[in-house]
Parts: sequence; C-alpha cells; structure tokens
Amino acid sequence: MACILIVEDDGLVRDMLARRLTMAGYDTVHAEDGVRAIVASLNARPDIILMDMGLPILNGWQAIQRIKNRAETSHIPIIALTAYALNEDRVRALNVGCDEFEPKPIDFDRLFAKIDRLLSTTV
Repeated sequence: MACILIVEDDGLVRDMLARRLTMAGYDTVHAEDGVRAIVASLNARPDIILMDMGLPILNGWQAIQRIKNRAETSHIPIIALTAYALNEDRVRALNVGCDEFEPKPIDFDRLFAKIDRLLSTTV
C-alpha cells in the first residue's frame, strides 16, 4: 500500500484529506509545516507528497526545494495543493520541483488520477 505524506497546516483540511485517502486505500502520514515536512519525508519515506504551499515556518516552496535537493528524497513525487490557482502559480510550483499541481478546492477524482499516474511512473 502506498504511503502519502500530507503537508497541510489546516487541521480540518488535513483530516479530510487523510480520511479520503485512507478510504481510497492509501496509508497516510502528516506534517503541519515545512520543517516537519522535510523531517517526515526523511523518516517516513513516503511514496508521494501532497504539499500545501501556504505553510508556517518554511512555506511549501521552500520545503519542496529542500526535499528535492536531498539525494534521499529527491525522487519522491510532489503534488502542490494550493489556493494559489493562477497559471503563474502552477508554473512556479513546477519550477521549484513539483511533479503536479492541484488547486483548492480539491477535485478528488482529478487528484486521485494524478496520484495514480505519479505512483505508476515511480514503480
């Protein structure tokens, strides 16, 4: 079963994501900020990361750069989850190392399709 790291500072959103992902058959771990995201990416070795961009301490942009710059975690696919939904935001997310981009509010059918596609390419 694939493990997904959910990085989200809003507890309600984080819990909703965890419930939906668990119902879809995924294991989940979570982090509330960018620093904890980096630590969790090293300790939990997730198969994929869902990263909110507006995080405390280190924002999503900064955390992604650090995760992608580490040899141990650079291979982990990252999907940006953000309310920053303009095309410029998508381009910026992809440029810092995201493999995909999903605007909020989340379309779960589309998100699950992205997760499945990214997991199938990392096997």
